[in-house]
Order: sequence, then C-alpha cells, then structure tokens
Amino acid sequence: MLRRQARLRREYLYRKSVQEKVKGIQEKKDKLKRSLEENIPIHPDLRKSALHVQRKIEWEDAGPEMAVAMGTEMGGGGVANPEDDEYRWAGVEDPKIVITTSRDPSSRLKMFVKELRLIFPNSQRMNRGNYEMKQLIHACRANNVTDFIIVHEHRGVPDALVISHLPYGPTAYFTLSGVIMRHDIPNIGTMSEQYPHLIFHNFKTKLGERVTNILKYLFPVPKEDSKRVISFANHDDYICFRHHTYKKIHGKEIDLAEVGPRFQMKLYEIKLGTLDTESAADTEWALRPYMNTSYKRRFLSEEDGWQQEDDIQS
Repeated sequence: MLRRQARLRREYLYRKSVQEKVKGIQEKKDKLKRSLEENIPIHPDLRKSALHVQRKIEWEDAGPEMAVAMGTEMGGGGVANPEDDEYRWAGVEDPKIVITTSRDPSSRLKMFVKELRLIFPNSQRMNRGNYEMKQLIHACRANNVTDFIIVHEHRGVPDALVISHLPYGPTAYFTLSGVIMRHDIPNIGTMSEQYPHLIFHNFKTKLGERVTNILKYLFPVPKEDSKRVISFANHDDYICFRHHTYKKIHGKEIDLAEVGPRFQMKLYEIKLGTLDTESAADTEWALRPYMNTSYKRRFLSEEDGWQQEDDIQS
C-alpha cells in the first residue's frame, strides 16, 4: 500500500510538472502572437527564441485543449490542469468528509465540530485522541475519504479551520472569527439535513475561483426542491458564512430563516499537498500581511462586495 501511494504521488507530481512546462510554452506563444498581431516590439525574454516559437505556432492545434476543456479524453499535446485532476470526480461521486479537532479540545470546540458535521452532508466526526496526523491521513486515504477538516481553538473559541483534499491536496488554511454557534441560541430547533444549495458572492479573481472550488466540492449536488441554502459572501477578503432555510408562503412570498451557525473565514495559505506532507509541499499562495501595500490589496475580489443602502437608493 505504501509503495502504491508513493507511486501515485510521483505520477501526480510528474503530471503537474508536464502541465507547468506546457503552460510556460503556451504563454510564450501567446506573447509572441500578440506582438505580431499588434505590431509591437517583441518581449526581450523572447527575442532569442522568437523564430523557434513562431515555427511552433504554425503547427498549433486547438483540438486537444478543447477536448480537455470539454472533459473528454486527452490527445496530442493536451495536458489537463492539476486543479481539474484534483477534483476529477467532483459532482460524479458524493464527497466523503472526516472532521476532527486539535488535541485536548474544549467542550465548546466539541460543540462547534458537532455543528460542522451537520453542515457538511456525508461527513463523520472523529475524536482526535493521541493520533498523529500521518496516522489520520493514512486511515482516511485507505477509506476513500475525499476531504479532511481539522478545527483549532484558542481558549475555547474556534480560531482556525484547515481543509485538506485527499489524496494529493490542496490544503487550505483559514482563520475563524465572529463564531456564533447554534448552542448559544435557545429554542432554535433541529437542523435540516437536506443537501444544500450554495451561493458564492464576490469571488472574482483566480484565487477567488480557487477558493470557491475548494469550498464548493465539500458539498454533494443538491436536489432542485431542497429548501436549505448555504452562503459564502466575500467582503474585503473575509468570507461570511451563513446558513438559511426557506419556505414559500402565500404564493410567491418567501420566508427566510437563519438556522446557524455563523462565522467569518479569512484565507491565509494554500499548499499543494496534504497535512502529513505540509513541510515538504509547495506553497501555492500565502498571505503577506506585513508588506507596505497589504492594507489596500484585495485577493479574492477587487470589488467591495457589499452594496450600501445609499447606493441602492441612488
């Protein structure tokens, strides 16, 4: 089993390296095409290899890339994107999720993890105990788990959420703030366990689309008549999580009820690996909060995301 996992990991890394090489060649072709079509000077990095790249452009065929985009078999020079490879079976098979905590969890962290288990369909809660991370990830891989979620705390308050996609990654790290649990609200009733509809608001950059995919594929495909809605709304790189149910009353009117929990997430790192190999995994993106321009930079979307009442009236 260990040899098989090592071989599959090597094959995955090889596919990624080939894809990066093809991507670099394609970027050179696009730059040279633009220079020739717009009659502008060729980029200094391309001047030595411009003639060689131009000969390749003449024999370029868009067929393999179109086949990859449509999800059919690859042919010729087409190589699938590693992001597509990570979530190859998303939507075909329902995700299988395991949720656990950091060691020695408080009672409030246990309550929060119980609520997360109800949010994600087809998820199981595991007591952390004294297990090491490698043991947990190995057990999850052996049981075809698609995602592993771990929640951390500080003095009884959940403050971090880590989502690791199996078997090869990626792993996304979020901070948590403003956590309000269902246990804090009296007489709230039971939570619906229908497969929820998802709303993603204001994720407009490439990184925003990447985060959308990481969160979206934690949920199975819902039925059309599902009355449960989960929202991820981005405002200034803070992702607001809201959980609602709705019902129609008097024909077209809709009664919307928030059922909790609610919290805010902020992405601070994405690694191209799993939690058992995070020290050796490449970093796809990391937040740099101490740079001089960090206070005015937005990563998930360049727009604000909120519409003020004054803007609506005007």
